[in-house]
Amino acid sequence: MTRLVLDHLTNWITAAAGEHSLDLAAHLEERTGASRRAALAALKRLVDAGWLTRSGTSRRPVFAPGALRQVVRSYTLYGLQEDLPWQRDFAPHFALPRHVERMVQHGFTELVNNAADHSGGTSVTVSLRQTPSHVQLLVSDDGVGVFDKICTAFQLEDPQHAMLELSKGRLTSAPDAHTGRGLFFSSQLADVFDIHANNTAYQRRAWDASGWKKGKGLPRQGSSIYMALALNTTRTLDGVMNAWSLSGDGIEFDQTRVQLRLLTTEGQALDSRAAARRVGSRLTTFKRAEIDFDGVIDVGHGFTDELFRVFAKANPQVELVAVNTSPRIEALIKSARA
Repeated sequence: MTRLVLDHLTNWITAAAGEHSLDLAAHLEERTGASRRAALAALKRLVDAGWLTRSGTSRRPVFAPGALRQVVRSYTLYGLQEDLPWQRDFAPHFALPRHVERMVQHGFTELVNNAADHSGGTSVTVSLRQTPSHVQLLVSDDGVGVFDKICTAFQLEDPQHAMLELSKGRLTSAPDAHTGRGLFFSSQLADVFDIHANNTAYQRRAWDASGWKKGKGLPRQGSSIYMALALNTTRTLDGVMNAWSLSGDGIEFDQTRVQLRLLTTEGQALDSRAAARRVGSRLTTFKRAEIDFDGVIDVGHGFTDELFRVFAKANPQVELVAVNTSPRIEALIKSARA
């Protein structure tokens, strides 16, 4: 006799409840091969756990998705059009606040499109889950891994440097087809955002002003990107877009923040001109860049001179703004500028 495992059922029961509200037990029997008795028992457990609601009569029950909802689907990447899975397989089965749904749709389509266009893989698995307080999106592909992809495309030697470039935004290995906004803005929309790729991980928490931090990597090939948003968030897609536009209208993405902690390890200073040149890489695509010294214990004369004199003199159109500096670092920057 087929044994119905609740964790397996929750991957598709939300969609099934919407499509088979009047004959869900029969659908469960047909899909799993379970007996009528086992199907009814599983539905009761799903109702008790909050995955389903039940109305109607005992003889003619009517089922609907509950407070807990989830859809998990896998797709072949070749020829995948990211808007169709969202419209067809996911959006109809969730009940999200309008502004949250808009942000989730943005993250969903951008991350799935990145997997299709950049991962070099063959398949992607997408999971979207709603709880009474949060919505959680996980997009996993079997490609080369986002950090390896960036290192190859931009001749970088370290995944840490790839994360530095990714954190600036406007990074794409296909500039004719993409603007490099998708992953950056998806990370800014989320309360929790994790990137896992080939045993390397970085994470960002919206409540932590220090930004991106190294996480514990997963031993798997490809990329897994996770984002979670609180259902009661006051954040909006327009608000996030506007924050990175000097005019405040969200049209141009012309300012960024560079987290220097992504260039060094804990307890080490930034001394070299080479490190400063990594900071300055691609900043000419922005009009304003905040250089964030949070977590940096010290810098050398060569670093500040290369960035705040040599780069600044060669690129006067880019405004460099140092933030979270110690008095010593502030003095070094002032000296370099003078």
